[in-house]
Amino acid sequence: MKEIGVGILGFGTVGAGVADGLLRNRETFAQRLGVDVVLRKIADLDITRDRGVTIPEGILTTDASSVISDPSIDIIVELIGGIGIAKKFILDAIRAKKSVVTANKKLLAECGSEIFGAAGEAGVDIYFGAAVGGGIPIIRSLREGLAGNEIESIKGILNGTCNYILTRMAREGARFDEVLKDAQRLGFAEADPTLDIDGWDTAHKASILASLAYGFFISPHDFEVKGIRDLSTVDVTYAKELGYSIKLVAHVSREGDEVGVRVSPTLVPENHLLAAVNDVFNAVLVHGDLSDDLMFYGKGAGRAPTASTVLGDIGDIARNISNGGARYKSAISVANEGILALKVPANNVSSFYVRMMVEDRCGTLGKLTTIFGEHGVSILQATSHKQLKGHEVEGAIPVVIRTHKASSGAVDSALEEIESAGIIRGKAIKMCMI
Repeated sequence: MKEIGVGILGFGTVGAGVADGLLRNRETFAQRLGVDVVLRKIADLDITRDRGVTIPEGILTTDASSVISDPSIDIIVELIGGIGIAKKFILDAIRAKKSVVTANKKLLAECGSEIFGAAGEAGVDIYFGAAVGGGIPIIRSLREGLAGNEIESIKGILNGTCNYILTRMAREGARFDEVLKDAQRLGFAEADPTLDIDGWDTAHKASILASLAYGFFISPHDFEVKGIRDLSTVDVTYAKELGYSIKLVAHVSREGDEVGVRVSPTLVPENHLLAAVNDVFNAVLVHGDLSDDLMFYGKGAGRAPTASTVLGDIGDIARNISNGGARYKSAISVANEGILALKVPANNVSSFYVRMMVEDRCGTLGKLTTIFGEHGVSILQATSHKQLKGHEVEGAIPVVIRTHKASSGAVDSALEEIESAGIIRGKAIKMCMI
């Protein structure tokens, strides 16, 4: 039976899970694939700490370059993370004609064009199923199962930390900062949660999904990214009164020859599929022209779910090698460059929720609606709400306006004029709606 050698770079939580799976399930791999997948080397700066996995003698090393250059290794699994040394190692592996498995969402989102271009030239595979959704098979589905569909839209809850915080805020009426501290204590949030709560973790995943769905590289720095750091219990409460949950949602959609992408807190109707996704769970709702709506749901992180997806990628590449070569010359091609374009953020269209502390005097609401109308924004509903304890503003009334579909730029222009007119107190709060 043909042997396929595997080298792992990075022996952290996921790396340990992958190593454990390769060692324990070697016979299962052989039975299912018809090839013997062998763990040859693991490189990490710390090879003495106990990871709960018994590694055979001679496999652990601190020299990553020796793993990449080892002629007995066919597949490099990069689980270091980040852009610095991980990028160098992946490009070195590609130049050495090694196929690569990675879970590095930041690297693919920031440098995907370079990485996939190099892999295409070298004729090797890049598999990255665990980069989005952990154990959820969304990447595999877009690459394979939905390959015959035109993807019309993707809506995803892609960050378990944010979803846990928003679930607790809605369920308990707790403040953001209180729940964040609990999430850090429980291990659901990092000591520095910036990437999660400011939306960038979700943006990296949205970039990968959008690029894969539409066939051209989409950088997260070219679309709107807004996190949940400034979300108030006021809006969570008012949204609930109106029949909505607030979720951090990645929106991806095609309209004609443009692709719209954004990451933002979003009001989701309580009867919508995404509204039922709570705590640390992730979900991706894909609408294809043939498939209609498909929901992918599960844990988006963690040792076992992520390792499971990485092992699946290793198995696919091992099968490809045994059959004579790479299956994907480039997962994100340049086929649609010049045909499709990324929509300017201000032109993204949505219904919107707008909350304002409106001056309590005659005629104010009329002025608001007039300004919105002058900017081409049609109002669906305007409702006043009770002031919440601890958030009172004397002489003002909380008013929530829900709009019909409008461009983000038009709503922003209207709000700028409203704020400068002095008819509201402080800043207006704007969120997308599904």
